Amino acid sequence: MSNKKLILINHTAFYPPVAKGLEEQDFLCIWDVWNPTKEQLSSSIACFIWFYDVLRHPFKVYKLKKTVNNYGIPLIAWNRDAPHYLNRRKWRLNLFNHIHLLDIYATHTLIDTKRTFANTVLYLPNSADTAQYHLHGDKSELFSKLRMESNYKYDVSFFGGMDGNRYKEDKEREIFFRALAVELNQRGISYKFIETGDEIMPLEQQIDLIQSSKINLNYGARCEYNAPIASGLPERCFGIPAVGGFLLCDKRTHTKDHFIVGKHMDEFNSIDECLLKIEQYLADFENLRDIAERGYQHVMQYHTYANRATTLINAIQRWHDGKRGLLQ
Repeated sequence: MSNKKLILINHTAFYPPVAKGLEEQDFLCIWDVWNPTKEQLSSSIACFIWFYDVLRHPFKVYKLKKTVNNYGIPLIAWNRDAPHYLNRRKWRLNLFNHIHLLDIYATHTLIDTKRTFANTVLYLPNSADTAQYHLHGDKSELFSKLRMESNYKYDVSFFGGMDGNRYKEDKEREIFFRALAVELNQRGISYKFIETGDEIMPLEQQIDLIQSSKINLNYGARCEYNAPIASGLPERCFGIPAVGGFLLCDKRTHTKDHFIVGKHMDEFNSIDECLLKIEQYLADFENLRDIAERGYQHVMQYHTYANRATTLINAIQRWHDGKRGLLQ
């Protein structure tokens, strides 16, 4: 594998920050190669496809798998939508879980223990897209400004989908934030909750809201609709610390894999605990900022997509070395 530097990608939406991280390690990503040449195959270490092409175009995927496997190349998909799987039918998911058209199934959560879709599973969580979510200008000056309470517009904020009438996946989040708003009003705590629907909030507005809010919340994720518990961390859980914000997140099984709770961020298990921690941190602003700054340093060191690209390459290397099962 040491002399092979090509990575084949048959997924037009393959996450650009990961591709950039691979290219920064001197790998060349070749796009849209469902019929790779012998030269490409001889120089490639891996082939990526979109997970949902396994469900939509299984015969096409099977043909590609045979082609790349003949050259000792693993077929890989990274799924960031488990365990809801974009509402795909369970029978199709179960069928392709048994067929194993993939060699490596990468996923942002290990909550769905019934479906692995491959003999080898890689835990590959979300991360901070530091090309977008980073501190602009002089860091020490910005952190000094963030330690001045008078610079904040809001005590608490959140932006994201909260229209449960339009999307059933957002109903629980809508109920939570409606109830939270009532409690915050009663306590005189200022907040800004923005329903974004299908729109992506402009990046500058996202960063401005995060840096204008003492506490930035995460609650729920569409990909977890009907899931028994919250598991994987949405990208916002890394993006908020990456721009200097303080993160207060709903309790998630994978949080402990990435953060030390109370040191890099904090979490809550109910609306009552959320309110309690909001009040505690607003009363101890210095501690809040200490945690936010440690969270920033931690994310920038360990949770960028450059880090995830390294994890991916290491997993591919271990696959070539004969390692199977769970790769972490």
